[in-house]
Parts: sequence; C-alpha cells; structure tokens
Amino acid sequence: MKERIIGHVKRVNGPILIVKDISDAMMMEMVRIGEQQLVGEVVKLYDGLATVQVYEDATGICPGDNVYGSGMSLSVELAPGLIGTIYDGIQRPLEELGAASGAFISRGLTFDAVNHTKRWAFHATVEEGSAVHAGMVIGTVQETSRIEHRIIISPHISSGVLASIAKDGEYTIEDVIAQVVLPDGRQEPVTMLQKWPIRISRPVDQRLALKQPLVTGLRVIDTLFPLAKGGTVAIPGGFGTGKTMTQHSIAQWCDADIIVYIGCGERGNEMTDVLREFPLLVDPRTGQSLMERTILIANTSNMPVSAREASIYTGITMAEYYRDQGYHVAIMADSTSRWAEALRELSGRMEEMPAEEGFPAYLPTRIAQFYERAGYMRTQSGYDGSVSIIGAVSPPGGDFSEPVTQHTKRFVRCFWGLDRQLASSRHYPAISWLDSYSEYLTDVKMWWNDHSEGSWYASRTQIMDLLQKEVRLQQIVKLVGPDALPDTQNFILEVCSLFKTAFLQQNAFDEVDRYCSVEKQVKMLSVILAYYQKGNEAIAKGVPMVKIRRLKAVQEMARMRLSVSNDDLGAIDKIQMRLERAIDQIGGIYEN
Repeated sequence: MKERIIGHVKRVNGPILIVKDISDAMMMEMVRIGEQQLVGEVVKLYDGLATVQVYEDATGICPGDNVYGSGMSLSVELAPGLIGTIYDGIQRPLEELGAASGAFISRGLTFDAVNHTKRWAFHATVEEGSAVHAGMVIGTVQETSRIEHRIIISPHISSGVLASIAKDGEYTIEDVIAQVVLPDGRQEPVTMLQKWPIRISRPVDQRLALKQPLVTGLRVIDTLFPLAKGGTVAIPGGFGTGKTMTQHSIAQWCDADIIVYIGCGERGNEMTDVLREFPLLVDPRTGQSLMERTILIANTSNMPVSAREASIYTGITMAEYYRDQGYHVAIMADSTSRWAEALRELSGRMEEMPAEEGFPAYLPTRIAQFYERAGYMRTQSGYDGSVSIIGAVSPPGGDFSEPVTQHTKRFVRCFWGLDRQLASSRHYPAISWLDSYSEYLTDVKMWWNDHSEGSWYASRTQIMDLLQKEVRLQQIVKLVGPDALPDTQNFILEVCSLFKTAFLQQNAFDEVDRYCSVEKQVKMLSVILAYYQKGNEAIAKGVPMVKIRRLKAVQEMARMRLSVSNDDLGAIDKIQMRLERAIDQIGGIYEN
C-alpha cells in the first residue's frame, strides 16, 4: 500500500484531516495516514483537496505526512469465523488487539478480521459443470455447533459455469475452492472469503411481506407490541430505564438464528459487562454458550468518535451476509443516539451547516439508510432470510421530542417507549403501554391467531381498551377518591392493576418467569379477561368487589407467572376453571 501515495496532510482537526496534492483518490476510499498507517476514509473531494475521516486517535499526525490509498472502500471481511468474535467499530478483533498492545490499544495495529490460517471442513453441495449465479450456495462449513455457514458465490459474479470445485476436505478461507467461467470466457476464482463495502447494502432478489413475529419471550412485547421478523423498532428511554437490559434479554431469548450486538458509544463499564456476561449466557435452545450465535461490536465512548460512526454499518453488513445464507438475524444497536452524536461532532469539524440542536442536516437521511437495510428478503441464494433492527435511543433527560428520537420514529414501525416512573417503581421491563405502539399488528395477526385459536387479536384489543379506561378513571380517582366510583369502575382499576403485576411485569432472574412462551402468554391473558368478564357478571348480581378480590383463585392467578412453567400450561386452565367456579358460586348466593 505504501507505493501509492495519493496526497499529503495539509491540516489536522481532531479526527478530520484536510489532504492536499490529491492525485488519485476516490470518494469513500479507505486510506492509511503517516508511517503509523492509521486507518481513514475519504469523505469529501474538492479543488485538489480531500477530507479524510480517521478511525483511530489522530494524535501525532503532522502536516506533510503521506496519505496512502488502498483503491477500495472501507470494507469488512465476510467468511467463516465471524461468529463468537468481538470486534471494534471497523472490524478489528479486540482480543488480538489486546494481546498485542495490552489494555490500551496502540495505534496503527492491523489484524485480519477472521483467521486466515485456520482450516475449515468444506463440503461441496454442487457439481462441476453446474451453472452458478450470484448468491448461489456451493458448499457448507460447520462454523459452530448450531450455525452451518453456507459458502455463497459473491454478488460480483452475476453468472457463469463452475469449471472446478474442491473436494470435501479442510481449507483456509483464502484457498481457492472453485473456479467459475464467466460469460466472456474469463475464469474467476472463488474462496470462502468475501469483502464488502460497509455503506452499501448487499443485493437481494425480492423484499417479502412481514408476516412472522420475532418472538422475544417478553409478554409486554409479544402480546401488546409485537415486532415482525425483518422489522424495525426503537427503544427510547432515559438513563437507568433499562434499554440495555431489555436488549440483553431479547438477545438471549428471541427466536433469531444469529445476534449482532453493537455497543455504539456506550460507557466502558456497560460494554465490559456485555463482554463478560455474553460468553457465560446459555443459549436456551442448544444449552451451549450464547456466543455460538453472536457477534459483538464494541466501540465505547472513549474510542475514536469516527469509528463509532462506522460501527453500525459494520454490524449490519455482517448481518446481511448471514441473511443471504438464509438466516434470521437480529441487530441490537445500543445506542443510535451516541452514533448521531458522532455524526454531529464530525460534521462540526468539517464546518458543515448545523440543523436542529447542532445535528447535521442529513441526520434523517442517515437514520433512514440504516433502518431501511432491515427486511424479510428472498435472497439470491433462494433462501428466505431477515434482518431485524432493535435500536436503542438515549434522549437527553428522557425527552422524546429531541431530534434523534423524532426522526427515528419516522422510519421505524414499532416503538417501545421506556417510562422512568415504571423503572423507579421496579416495574421491568419498563415499557410504557400508553406511549408504545406497533404497526405490525395486522401483519402478524394471522400467525398469532394460528397459535392462539383466533383469540389473540380480540384479547389484545380488549385489554388495551381496559388500560385506556383505567387512565381516565385514575384521573377521576385523583380528584374525588376511589370511594366515589361504582364497583363496576373500581373493578376495571382492579383488573388493570392485576394485569400489570401478573402479566406485564417479568423477572429476568427467575427460572420460570424470565422467558414466557407464546402459548403461555395467550392462556395468561385469557384467564385475566375471564376474571374481568365473570367478575362483572357477579357485580351486576350485587356481589361486592371485595368478595371477588379475596378469592383464593385470584391469588393463584396473580402468582401464575412465577408458579406455572411453559411445559405445564394445563395448570393455567385449572386456575381459570377454579376461578370461574368460585365467582359463579358467589354470584349464585347473591342472586338467590
């Protein structure tokens, strides 16, 4: 790379360099600066000058230092070995960086993102002479105990004929495993390694309708505000409201095949907890470490700010690669506010005109470009795969009217607003049922009704109506007290209070309650609504509400989230039978 000098440093402004004497450079080209070979990217070209964004600490760079071109955009390496690895924002493996330089990362260090010498057991799935096309699967590698890595033809090869393919055996990712004869007669070698620019989405055949929910095991999400596979959701909340812990829980329990967790500008101690806890978490589906289906990207607040801006593109490009193999991938971006702050700082250093609150005018465009890369796709390989984006937003002071939250709401179809009052009262997940919404309800309605015998949508509508009525009744109670309300209205307050504690609250440390199956969620909601219906009938017959509330079956219902496992759902049916029988008996006494 040193042979191709494209210019010399003219001015240094933090991580932004002005480069003069530009002779041969292109937009978004990856460059190296100075003798330390610091990584950078060309972000602007004008009048023989270039603006370069440096992805490492720029201390020590001087005017006159050489800038070396690479001839390619900032790209990531895509090959077997990605899963279970911890990267920084530009896909440098942190464990190798730490081993080479200790606790503080030295500048100019370069390591391969994946191991180029490790040998993988390759199994061919096509024969010599077969017609091939972009995205076609030609072989497989067992990457982890759960993930079969499908070796696909690069999107750069549109079509051709397979001249040769390697026999089953062990190969490195750089070994040529196939030769493709292109339509013009040239031969193109194929390896297990691909490189792809992070700011360009990978091609697909077709964008499909979103019909399946991403099951998270969290009742407030799955039942009330579901997210579809391939969908997008924002989790805004102030400090301490539980954004990170909600994402951790989703990462462990959701039914995605692969998790990409991006720690973007978060505090170092939070990211340290992630790096320590994730390898210890057990995947509930396999009993193995959760890292066997997880990729971690750690770019903390004390790391170079420009690498933070690149980190979410690095993560979503790797997610798209596994989507192209037919997997369902969930991305946890924590948090996009820190990414937007990086955009603001870099924009300010480039002396661009600021928009609201100092953010660049193109902030909405960048947010849209990120979230639009989600979707449920028919890939070029012929498989169906998806990328779901779960983006945390950290509005200053919990103010949801600030620009990042407002622009994010424009481009996502699901919103899980975290409430500080709920978090302060130890109600977790602290997702507000009043501020949150999901536009995927009609999309996933058919799937849910198939798994709940048609009762989910009607039950959800009924309980949301009760929660809305409760808000209006609480305002009356504050003015005149609960004694002024008739029992029928007080019973609505009672049922909603029970619903919040027995259904919406969930204990992540309880063996039974930390994950709730879809079937259990439906049955729990059915019991609570049966309690409301039967209780209303009894009150109409003159039964005092206090008599209903003291029934033993009501106490059993309040504890069912902790006492009934996902494998013993018949116990909930028995609770409902005892509850209905007990209320009918009291109603019969007062009726007579």
